[in-house]
Amino acid sequence: MNARILEIEDLTVSFDGFKALNNLNFSMDEGELRVIIGPNGAGKTTFLDVITGKVKPTIGQVRFKGRNLRSMSEHQIARFGVGRKFQTPRVYLNLTPRENLELACNRNKGVFSTLLGRSSVTERRTVSGLLETIGLVAKPDIQAGLLSHGEKQWLEIGMLVAQAPDLLLVDEPVAGLTDEETEQTGELLISLAQEHSIIVIEHDMEFVRQISRKVTVLHEGSVLYEGTIEEVQNDPRVIEVYLGQQQEEVHEAA
Repeated sequence: MNARILEIEDLTVSFDGFKALNNLNFSMDEGELRVIIGPNGAGKTTFLDVITGKVKPTIGQVRFKGRNLRSMSEHQIARFGVGRKFQTPRVYLNLTPRENLELACNRNKGVFSTLLGRSSVTERRTVSGLLETIGLVAKPDIQAGLLSHGEKQWLEIGMLVAQAPDLLLVDEPVAGLTDEETEQTGELLISLAQEHSIIVIEHDMEFVRQISRKVTVLHEGSVLYEGTIEEVQNDPRVIEVYLGQQQEEVHEAA
């Protein structure tokens, strides 16, 4: 049985009296790929903010690898092994995918020293391996700004992996992607889950079905339900507060 990598106990986060998270309890094991879903305002972004140290708990605690993160800064938590990918790709558009990955591998160096210096054999092998993993082995030396939206997402995921985090937090990775890019993103995350613990925030239920083993549903800042995707989709409470709302939005769009 795998050890717990993340444990959140009785967590409340209040903003001027509004509870973005309300007595939330959550845990996941090492090597787990967990998907978190929920309606807008459920607390998903705040959930990630607390894990990364951007927001401090009002009450409760977050333990990562057994250590309480309250006293640690965002920078220290990142160094301790938490990597976060935001919804909008954050890559250097004027640099190539290879250069972006080299920078990610050399967090202790500046942009100029990294780009003007010579990479070690180990770093070159790491970058080559990452280019293959993220599906950009054919486009290593074009400007990242010329990549498709999906390819930029994969590049940023590769930049996170280059920093060797134990836990990857991935926020809506398939928003705006084509069906083919969405499927490839799912395959990438499943592949990465062999060596990393991953939390994915997502709304696309077909994508959730592709990658999920266990799904956590947030509602009004608390865990409403946890289970397989089949159990989640058949739970009356989840249908009422989230899936029913999604179906209505699809009908309105049609």
